[in-house]
Amino acid sequence: MSAWRVPLRPAALAALALLAGCGFHLEGRVPLPSAFHVSYVEAKDRQTDFVQGLQRALILAGAQVTDQDTHATAVVHVLQDTVTPRVVAVSSTNLPREYEITYTVRFSVSAGGKDLLAPQEVSATRDYAFDEYVVLAKDNEDAILRAALAHDLVDIVMRRLSRL
Repeated sequence: MSAWRVPLRPAALAALALLAGCGFHLEGRVPLPSAFHVSYVEAKDRQTDFVQGLQRALILAGAQVTDQDTHATAVVHVLQDTVTPRVVAVSSTNLPREYEITYTVRFSVSAGGKDLLAPQEVSATRDYAFDEYVVLAKDNEDAILRAALAHDLVDIVMRRLSRL
């Protein structure tokens, strides 16, 4: 065994002990209360980036996601799931140069006929530049930003669910 490896072992063990003691969890692994053992996500549109991401996050956290609310021990009600684009800057020829995308989600949680979480609203915003000469690339960038915003909101909602 080389001489430089010996001092690293105690340091690595100390770092692991500190991480375990501070409540560190790997991303995507949010421990949920037992009420979420069988979860249902109620939404008008079940194909949005947010709803799909929330269902994946619930599964990663150990919940079983069901398609019927009658079998669920907890229901996450997605009351609003909207993406709002806004022009931030225009060129001298009055063409858009910069957009701002705001993804807003309003949700509540119930279990066993009781409200566990009153309706709450979370939102995230990002800007991006627009160039009319590369419209196809900018459309793809828009879709990627929407998915990233949805992912950020899923993380926020999952942290709130883990505190119930």
